[in-house]
Amino acid sequence: MSVSDEAQGAQGCHPPYAWPEYGSTRWRAPQRPLAVLPRNLTEVTGPLLGADRVGKGDDDLTRQHAGEPLGQRIVVHGRVLDGAGRPVPDTLVEVWQANAAGRYRHAGDERDSAPLDPNFSGAGRTLTDAHGRYRFVTIKPGAYPWANHANAWRPAHIHFSVFGRAFTERLVTQMYFPDDPLFPYDPIFGSVPEAARPRLVARFDLDATEPGWALGFQWDIVVGGRRPTPLERPAP
Repeated sequence: MSVSDEAQGAQGCHPPYAWPEYGSTRWRAPQRPLAVLPRNLTEVTGPLLGADRVGKGDDDLTRQHAGEPLGQRIVVHGRVLDGAGRPVPDTLVEVWQANAAGRYRHAGDERDSAPLDPNFSGAGRTLTDAHGRYRFVTIKPGAYPWANHANAWRPAHIHFSVFGRAFTERLVTQMYFPDDPLFPYDPIFGSVPEAARPRLVARFDLDATEPGWALGFQWDIVVGGRRPTPLERPAP
């Protein structure tokens, strides 16, 4: 997946490690050439992240607490595909996100300008089915300010992690929502080559929308090949 030779070799798809507009990359980007570590039997065979990692209700972030979370309920679904368009079954997909007010339930988010939601933790997981399909029910996250530059705001987004057949195979990326006015001002979104940016944006899906209950969005994740889903590099 994210560490495969095919994905690493995809040109014009992934953001660079260092991106001046994204300030913290100066501390995170490697300063020396990367060293390729061999994949030995231990890395290839285990541990496997399968059904034992997923609990009942992990895929519905609106039902993990006694009360209803605040915000617009959404259904996010799609498929995990390999570079040839074939479904990737039984793979672990994890998500994490801010709440409707744009705040994470995390010790690192100490902003007083946005409230925490006691009924929303903002994390979930599921396994793809035999056809590579996944589905989450959640709340549309809010935009939030950050200290990268003056009057900086991050577009609404959901973080995704997809694990492969081995523990060392992992893709981490972000899903955005269509027609967000903050796209031109976000250096993380802008670090992705322009031609690949649409692959990070979900599409509104009326067929997945449940009347009177939740809006639907579809987003497919492609691992490897010539048109992979861009990696999150590095993650904020």
